[in-house]
Amino acid sequence: MKLEGALFPWRFRLMVALLGIMVAAICWRIIDLQVVDRDFLKGQGDARSLRHIPIPAHRGLITDRNGEPLAVSTPVTTLWANAKEMQTAKEKWPALAAALGQDPKALTERLEAQANKEFIYLVRGLTPEQGQAVLDLKVPGVYGIEEFRRFYPAGEVTAHMVGFTDIDDHGREGVELAYDEWLAGVPGKRQVIKDRRGRLIKDVQVTKNAKAGKPLALSIDLRLQYLANRELRNAIIENGAKAGSLVIMDVKTGEILAMVNQPTYNPNNRRNLQPAMMRNRAMIDVFEPGSTMKAISMAAAIETGRWKPSDTVEVYPGSLQIGKYTIKDVSRTEGPVLDLTGILINSSNVGMSKVAFDIGGETIFRLAQKVGLGQDTGLGFPGERVGNLPNYRDWRKAETATLSYGYGISVTAIQLVHAFSALANNGRLAPLTLIKTDKPPQTTQVLPEAVAKTLQGMLTQVIEAPRGVFRAQVPAYHVAGKSGTARKTSVGTKGYAENSYRSLFAGFGPMSDPRYAIVVVIDEPSKAGYFGGLVSAPVFSRVMSGTLRLMNVTPDNLPTTQQANATPVIPLKANGGRG
Repeated sequence: MKLEGALFPWRFRLMVALLGIMVAAICWRIIDLQVVDRDFLKGQGDARSLRHIPIPAHRGLITDRNGEPLAVSTPVTTLWANAKEMQTAKEKWPALAAALGQDPKALTERLEAQANKEFIYLVRGLTPEQGQAVLDLKVPGVYGIEEFRRFYPAGEVTAHMVGFTDIDDHGREGVELAYDEWLAGVPGKRQVIKDRRGRLIKDVQVTKNAKAGKPLALSIDLRLQYLANRELRNAIIENGAKAGSLVIMDVKTGEILAMVNQPTYNPNNRRNLQPAMMRNRAMIDVFEPGSTMKAISMAAAIETGRWKPSDTVEVYPGSLQIGKYTIKDVSRTEGPVLDLTGILINSSNVGMSKVAFDIGGETIFRLAQKVGLGQDTGLGFPGERVGNLPNYRDWRKAETATLSYGYGISVTAIQLVHAFSALANNGRLAPLTLIKTDKPPQTTQVLPEAVAKTLQGMLTQVIEAPRGVFRAQVPAYHVAGKSGTARKTSVGTKGYAENSYRSLFAGFGPMSDPRYAIVVVIDEPSKAGYFGGLVSAPVFSRVMSGTLRLMNVTPDNLPTTQQANATPVIPLKANGGRG
């Protein structure tokens, strides 16, 4: 008992000391958290109540070359829900469904199936007024987000070029995709305080301002786009065709002034959109250029110095045998002999082949390559095709002949108009662009100027000669061009399909100072015929006539008295009913 009594004071003192140390440690920790290291508790509190809400940034405005809007961003409201929180107010679900325009039973089943989720979308893309009407119901667990939705004022007229964005406002087609980084804005951040149920208590501050996307001015002229779309659509209907493309280009600057395709779609309403409607055929569909290629082949022949327009070629009897292949002229020629201009006017395959045999396939290949056929255009457009321009080690007669009149090669409409622009621009090739440019482009001399001007005169005769493609003539203007008809290949085989053709026309004008090149492609016409001079040439005539008028070009083919009194035509505005 004595021993135990002696030890008791020591144990007591030890316990008191330990308790004192613990109290001191707690006090120090309190002082440390409240005075010395205040950021810890502040951070923990903020982590439970302070939130950063994104501030949406709208995409850059897309306009035509004259500032007409082609793609704009409009504010919308997206409604989301905390399904777990909504389980406490099931009696308000029918009113919510009515406000959303949804079936009450379907909404109830959806909310109950996702009862454990804290984030689900209710509906996206409502107008701000519609969104606020739903939020005013004050259904627990229902919240709104400010977003932007893309709207396309020109609708189907510019659909293939401009493209569209997805529901998250990211570019998915056309220019919207090609220039997505340029157009996309940078979202900002707003600091807010929320309670444990996620309800907004206080809007603290903007920590990062939203940065809108940069604007983009395209090279297209919306007036010409409406004109081209209308005439192409009418031609497709009149000829019972499957599809078509039309491109207008400024040969001096390389700018694409219009590019339309049929069938098309409305980017503002894509509910029943079919994939075939989304094809930008002018850049994606490749085809054999047919007799339009003869303009390039003839330029190659004249460039060699071995041939001049007055030289003649025997084309009788309208066919030519090369081994097991037979080359035929589709149209009856004026006589047994044709000069080079006559070969183009009559579109003689026999005559063109004989000229090609003399200069060699390699010569035609080199010029075709220079003017951009079968080459990358440099536009960077999503899904654009390069086509095919074969170069043989040994150019046999069969390959040489087919290349000279446009078979065995595949191009796009955009490549074909680019090639003809070199002929129109006195042999100089301007790089293609979809963006408006104010600076003179760096052009390349791909063909001697004298040769290009010679071709200009020959191609003018193709349209204006008595046996020429008179349907391509443009009242009051001299224009030049070449028609073409190409058989389509049969799917799954190496041969050609029966009664399946593409009708083509490529031309430029006015000949006083060539400025605009146009290519028309009509796919599988089925009513009035299929020759390019019959189907596509009238479309070229109407579009070139409208283009020269809208661009205020003085006529160069009026009688002397009318020419002296000619006054410029006032261009129509894009919204002046020309669509």
